[in-house]
Amino acid sequence: MSVFDKVIAAVTPPESDEDRAEARAKAQGAATPGDWLSLILEHHLQVESAFAAVEMAGDAQSRRIALKQLGIVLTGHSIAEESVIYPALVQVGEKGHASMAYTEQQAAKIQMAEIEKLDPMSEDFHDKLGHIKGAVQHHVYEEEGTWFPELKEKASASDQALLTERYEEEFERYLGSEAGERYDTSLTPGNRGSRNASRIST
Repeated sequence: MSVFDKVIAAVTPPESDEDRAEARAKAQGAATPGDWLSLILEHHLQVESAFAAVEMAGDAQSRRIALKQLGIVLTGHSIAEESVIYPALVQVGEKGHASMAYTEQQAAKIQMAEIEKLDPMSEDFHDKLGHIKGAVQHHVYEEEGTWFPELKEKASASDQALLTERYEEEFERYLGSEAGERYDTSLTPGNRGSRNASRIST
């Protein structure tokens, strides 16, 4: 385990499944169909599915492919949040939340770059994937339980509409015109409405 991995493990206390479920329910209660928060919640589910695909891959080639897909959705999602949502946190007086959000996502990007160099069937890969997953889960817990519900409460209606437009625009800018074609309805239950084209499959 690298020094960086040990730091991540030390500063990322694992929330319980119940805690994470409560945070998600809070965010779902604050979201409205088709708004920026509902899009983010869909992408969080997509990230979880992508991690599961890497974990379940049975051979090196399959695991590399799954890891690449995980990187795609994490990067597209983080670019959209960093370009649109985190600046909005600053604008409503939550600079500390925004600073933490940027720091955590940069750490995850560093770890994703490092894991690509490892043997995908090795124990080192398994350990690092676990650290990345734990860090991302903690980050999502903060967003869903506190940061984003507060943004929903504090931002004006006109700002909310702009956040929705800009978030979707930035996500699709990274993924390109294939975003809708790569959507997989098996990722999440139920009908997600007209904005499903902003998602990709894993």
